[in-house]
Amino acid sequence: MGRAFEFRKARKMKRWSQMAKTFTKIGREIVIAVKESGPDPETNSKLRAVIQNAKAANMPKDNVDRAIKKASSKDTSDFKEVVFEGYAPHGIAVLVETATDNNNRTVANVRSYFNKTNGSLGTSGSVEFMFEHTCNFTINKEGQDVDELELELIDFGADEVFEEEEGIMIYGAFGSFGAIQKYLEENEIEIISSGFERIPTVTKSLTEDEEEEVNKLLEKLEEDEDVLNVYHSMV
Repeated sequence: MGRAFEFRKARKMKRWSQMAKTFTKIGREIVIAVKESGPDPETNSKLRAVIQNAKAANMPKDNVDRAIKKASSKDTSDFKEVVFEGYAPHGIAVLVETATDNNNRTVANVRSYFNKTNGSLGTSGSVEFMFEHTCNFTINKEGQDVDELELELIDFGADEVFEEEEGIMIYGAFGSFGAIQKYLEENEIEIISSGFERIPTVTKSLTEDEEEEVNKLLEKLEEDEDVLNVYHSMV
């Protein structure tokens, strides 16, 4: 168990704490997936992953079906994924993933959060290199041998395979998502949830007061409806 385990343990269950906000974000991810590759989950691996995550979040199937149908309509706004980078107080790198149908609004909001908390919004590439872009899966651990599964999945791009309370976790490089997903599906291994994370390669410890200053920015970002995920280099 390496950095992925420690990173996940540190921030487990922190994101998407409010049910309504979770469903809104999943709905936006459904729109993005459908607009990219169509409404059929059989031929759209990204949509399959979002549906799995919706199930894990207890989002009703009717809600998912309505979101897919709505996303297929020409009248539905296109949501684009936009990544923002910058620094919180005390040199903490911050990377923000958003899904927006109004880029001007989102840019203005994100910039204001950084400015109001003594942070600074940077340019593209300013901190992204400090994060490792990974994919992850949580699978049903019933009947699975972690060591054997790890040996199998190494050939498909998995870097870490370990057991947690909610299931077996699989981490790999961002580009390995499709290969790992295909292996699990072909071997009829139940995927509980899947997604992507950015793990900081360099972290920084702060005092309690300094952490509080950084958290003011993180909280403002996480409360914004356009924001999907917030990553940072604070321990």
